[in-house]
Amino acid sequence: MGWSTLGPCPLAWQWLAVAQHELLLFAAIWFAVFAIDELLVDLVWFRLRLTGNVRTRRLCAPALGELRGMVAVLVPAWQEHGVIGAMVRHSFRSWPQRNLRIYVGCYRNDEATLAALIAAGGDHRLRVVLHDRDGPTTKADCLNRLYLAICEDERRCGQRVRAMVLHDAEDMVHPSALALMDDALERADFVQLPVRPEPEVQSRWIGGHYSDEFAEAHARDMVVRDWIGAALPAAGVGCAFSRAAIDRILANRASAAPFAADCLTEDYECGLLVNETGGRSIFLRMRDENGALIATREYFPGTLAASVRQKARWIHGIAFQGWDRLGWSARPTDLWMRLRDRRGPLVAMVLAVAYLLIVLWPVLLVLEALGLIAALPPGDFLQGLLVFNIISLIWRLAMRAFFSGREYGWSEGVRALLRFPIGNVISIIATRRAISAYIRVLAGGRLRWEHTVHRVHVAQVCAGGAEPAAALLRTSG
Repeated sequence: MGWSTLGPCPLAWQWLAVAQHELLLFAAIWFAVFAIDELLVDLVWFRLRLTGNVRTRRLCAPALGELRGMVAVLVPAWQEHGVIGAMVRHSFRSWPQRNLRIYVGCYRNDEATLAALIAAGGDHRLRVVLHDRDGPTTKADCLNRLYLAICEDERRCGQRVRAMVLHDAEDMVHPSALALMDDALERADFVQLPVRPEPEVQSRWIGGHYSDEFAEAHARDMVVRDWIGAALPAAGVGCAFSRAAIDRILANRASAAPFAADCLTEDYECGLLVNETGGRSIFLRMRDENGALIATREYFPGTLAASVRQKARWIHGIAFQGWDRLGWSARPTDLWMRLRDRRGPLVAMVLAVAYLLIVLWPVLLVLEALGLIAALPPGDFLQGLLVFNIISLIWRLAMRAFFSGREYGWSEGVRALLRFPIGNVISIIATRRAISAYIRVLAGGRLRWEHTVHRVHVAQVCAGGAEPAAALLRTSG
C-alpha cells in the first residue's frame, strides 16, 4: 500500500503502522523458517520412535565393573569451595573402580577451594593440581594444566591414560556412568551422556527453564544428531574422550594442549573436532535398573543475572567463536547442525522484534481508534504465515511440555508452558551481552571466564544418593 492511499492520517503517526507491518513480516518469515527446521527434527525423531531405533535401553543391574584402563576425570575449579568437597566424595563413593583418577585443578589465589579439597582428601585416587597462575583464567586453560599433570603422571608411572572424562565441580555423577562410558569407548572415540538439570523449588521459573531445555535437547535433538551421523558437541560434563581422540586433536592443533585456552566453549569445540579428525561419537542415553536416567545431575543458575552470564558465554563461544574457529562443514548433516547451533543470536533478534510488536499492538489499536493511523492490511501471504506460526507455536509448546513432563512429572510439564517466554527473555538479554563481549574481544579486550559460583552440591541435599530433597541449590555469579 502506497503513502497516497493512506488518507488524511498524519504522517507523523502513520509511520508506526508501516513499521509494525514490516516488522511483523520480518518476524513471521523467520519464525516460519525456524518452525520448519524444528519440524524436520521432529519428523526424524518420530520416524526413529516408530521404527524403534531410539528406545532408551534399561540396565538390569548396576554397571560397576572394573575399567579397561586408566581413566582420568578432569575437574576445573575456581571458587568452588562450596561444592567441590561433596562432588569428590560422592564421585568416589559412586565409582569404586581402582583405575580411576580424579584430577581437580585449582588456583594459587583460591585458598578456600584448596582447603575444601584437602578436607575431602583421603582417597589415593584424588590428584589436586595447583595452577601456577592467578585465577580465574579460562576453563580451557585450567583443563590444559590438568592435562599436563596427567602427562607428568604417565611419565612417572609408565602407564598411559586410556580415556579422559570431563566434569564440573557441581556435578553429581551416576554410579553406572563411568563403566558405561568406558564400555562405549570400545566402539567410539567420544561419548556423551545426558545432562539432567534438577528442578529448583526456590527457582521454579529461572532455574527451572534449564530442565525444559535439556529435557528436549537430550531426548530429541542429540538423539537425532547422533542417528544422522552429525558431529556431536560435548556438553563439558558427563563426556569421555578416548586417548586416541585427544592425540588427534593435539595433532590437528599442532599444540601441546588439547583445549583452546582462548575459547569459551572448549568442550563444544573438542566434541566437534573428534568427528573432524576422523573419530566416531556416541550419544549414550540409558536408564538404570530403577528407571532413572543415567545422566549428570546438577543445579543450574537460579537467578536472572547468573543465568544471563552463563548463556551469554554459551552464545559467545558457540555462535561467534565457533564460526570463527571451526568454520562450516561441507557435509549436509553437519552443516545443518552447525546452522542450528549458531542461530541463537538471530533467534534472539527475531524474538526481540516479536515482543516489541506485542508492546506496540495496543498502542496502534488506540491510535487507530482515534483516527491517527490507518491499519495496513496484512495480505494473504502474511496471514498465511501467521496461521502457520501460531499452529507451529502450539505444537512446539506441546513438545516441550511432553519432554519435561516425561522426565520430571506432568506438573513440571505444565510449568514448562509458562517458562517458555522466560527462557526467551533470558536468551534476548544474553545475546546482547554476548555481542558486546565479542566486539570487545575483537577490539583487543581480554577474554573473561564469567564463572558461576556454586554454593551447595546436589549430594548435600540428598540422602545416600537418592532423589533430591526439598532443599535446593542457590547460585551466584
